[in-house]
Amino acid sequence: MSPVLLLSIALQIGCAVHVVRTGRPLYWVFILLIGSYLAVAIYLIAEVLPGMRHHRAARNLARGVQRTLDPGRGRREASRRLDLADTLENRRMLAEQSLQDGDHARAAELYQASLNGLYATDPHLMLGLARAQFGLNRPAEARATLEALIAANPDFRSSDGHLLYARAVEATGDIEAARHEYEALVQGYPGEEARARYALLLGREGDEAGAQRLFREILKRADALPRYYRNEQREWIDLAKRALK
Repeated sequence: MSPVLLLSIALQIGCAVHVVRTGRPLYWVFILLIGSYLAVAIYLIAEVLPGMRHHRAARNLARGVQRTLDPGRGRREASRRLDLADTLENRRMLAEQSLQDGDHARAAELYQASLNGLYATDPHLMLGLARAQFGLNRPAEARATLEALIAANPDFRSSDGHLLYARAVEATGDIEAARHEYEALVQGYPGEEARARYALLLGREGDEAGAQRLFREILKRADALPRYYRNEQREWIDLAKRALK
């Protein structure tokens, strides 16, 4: 019996046991027994991954699989909801989906249309607009939007927003201000992206010692933290490894 067939049988049996143990509908057992790898994939997507939605890695995997199988589904659903009811929440959801799909122009249009009346200075909408502006390669506009956000909402805190601000400041050529922002950001940013981007900036500015110190810190943190963290931060860990070679 070939290894491919043995693996298929093992996966089918494993999923069938999962069906029984977790009380899923028993028709899944029949589907799994006749469907081989395709049935296993459908079962994992339909039944297992949604139940793991509180795990960030599982959520990302589920979204990635869904985008691969039907890349336009999220946007179609968001557009349909907006067509049915032009509400702030529906505009926000379509704007967020447009950002995920890389349509920054549409996202900017939707966020801009939502920033009026009682929501003229809503921090979440302003942050979304800044993300869209940055995606459109308009860092000066993104920086201005984020500065207006902080002026109107001084108590608002967002680590991702702070990172976006640092990147926008850097992209406008204000290197000293960008270094100041990154320096403040790396102290508490929940991940390695801020540290990696600061290291890249230092390297471009000729501070190789400072850049290598940060890259080594990324690897040191990765070694001390759990595997799921290393998996989530793989892009930045690999960047640090390449930079230190």
